[in-house]
Amino acid sequence: MHPDDELRAYLIRLLDWREAHVNLEHALKGFPPELRGKVPKGAPHSAWQLLEHLRIAQHDIFDFCVNPAYKEMKWPDDYWPSAEPPTPTAWDESIAAYDKDLSAVRNLVRNQADLMATIPHGTGQTYLREILLVADHNAYHVGQIVLVRSLLGIWPPK
Repeated sequence: MHPDDELRAYLIRLLDWREAHVNLEHALKGFPPELRGKVPKGAPHSAWQLLEHLRIAQHDIFDFCVNPAYKEMKWPDDYWPSAEPPTPTAWDESIAAYDKDLSAVRNLVRNQADLMATIPHGTGQTYLREILLVADHNAYHVGQIVLVRSLLGIWPPK
């Protein structure tokens, strides 16, 4: 048992958006395949771009936390895919990879001995900072998915 179990429990809830935000699962529920790559008027991205960006960025942040051989990705090229999913299975594969990495971030919250410790191969970042970055970044882009759905006339999900 960690002395900061209450903080850890809060961080898990924050990562799951059970208190103030729609979670990714709800934002994507029933999203029509034919609209996944459509960029609606007034939006900068398609739902596919936002989903895949969420997956890529979350994986990158987690990798930074746990991989001493971490290599920085090129911004923005490595973080943003083209508008359309490249294959019929890419959507579901992206969701599965996102969920797997989010579970790994939750495990980091549970198991990292000192959340305020600096990441050894970083430049002063703490584990807590990176966990909060995942939550903040994900919430922002999930909100954009809701906006894309609204602009496409498919929000709320049925």
